[in-house]
Amino acid sequence: MLDEAAIAVVTGAASNIVAYLAQGRADALRTRLSAIFRSGTEQQQSHALRTLDEDAAALAQRTATQADVSARWTGFLTAFLAACPDARADIEALSSATPTNTRTINIGSQHNHGSGTFIGGDNHGGVTVTGGAD
Repeated sequence: MLDEAAIAVVTGAASNIVAYLAQGRADALRTRLSAIFRSGTEQQQSHALRTLDEDAAALAQRTATQADVSARWTGFLTAFLAACPDARADIEALSSATPTNTRTINIGSQHNHGSGTFIGGDNHGGVTVTGGAD
């Protein structure tokens, strides 16, 4: 049985896995999971990456909830940490690596002077962007 601190680490890591998947960043997560499961067997490594692909698809198709995926990874990581305690540092790294939103929006203003052809014609005033990234 794992101690409370280890359970908290595993729970945080599982939550971050869901956060990565919710942002469509399974590829970024693949590298982290490879690092975690490198101390396991080849079958454990393969299972982890296959589970990642299945969960990414399930979330995208809305056939699984984020809570379901988080619970699945909590159980999976708990069992793995119990079998391979040396993976704790890598799991802790995933637990503390909350993904950031990588989308950017550039907001600017354009004012054209003089004669000539301007892309989009003459524009006067600012540009307002609504919606977009969180």
